Amino acid sequence: MYSARSKIHKDKDAEPTEFEEGVAQALFDLENTNQELKSDLKDLWINTATQIDVSGTRKAVVIHVPYRLRKAFRKIHLRLVRELEKKFSGKDVVLIATRRIMRPPKKGSAVQRPRSRTLTAVHDAILEDLVYPAEIVGKRVRYRIDGSKIMKVYLDPKARNDTEYKLETFTGVYRKLSGKDVVFEYPTTEA
Repeated sequence: MYSARSKIHKDKDAEPTEFEEGVAQALFDLENTNQELKSDLKDLWINTATQIDVSGTRKAVVIHVPYRLRKAFRKIHLRLVRELEKKFSGKDVVLIATRRIMRPPKKGSAVQRPRSRTLTAVHDAILEDLVYPAEIVGKRVRYRIDGSKIMKVYLDPKARNDTEYKLETFTGVYRKLSGKDVVFEYPTTEA
């Protein structure tokens, strides 16, 4: 029973797609072959995995992990992403926790919606997961004359080596997941 199928748990017992089985197989192989990740990957699994076209040549693999396992995944994030990018050569790998957006309560209802389940909170949390291990140090929203808006996100320059080659991927994945335009930059320090 212990196989690659144990590395993916979908909601409502849905069948995983062929691509999701490939990602689960990659995780299973890493657990069995990589000694430094073996103990950390033992109790971890994923919910879904999708492939997103970022630009003409670049593709990204977006792996959704269970919310309660996100801290365990963050401990091994750098090593795991590096190994998965080797397996899926030419594709950037992004890990995002699965979160749910709840609709606002009906008028007159006594039920309160948790703050963490609002659309804004979920989109902000997705943005944080997307750029990990870098930290967001600032955000600006620019409103254009034509009514469109674009968000500028400033990342911590300390993590520049780990994230600089993925900025285009971050933009494409966030646009696909939330429908919002965003530009990632590193703040310039004035001497």
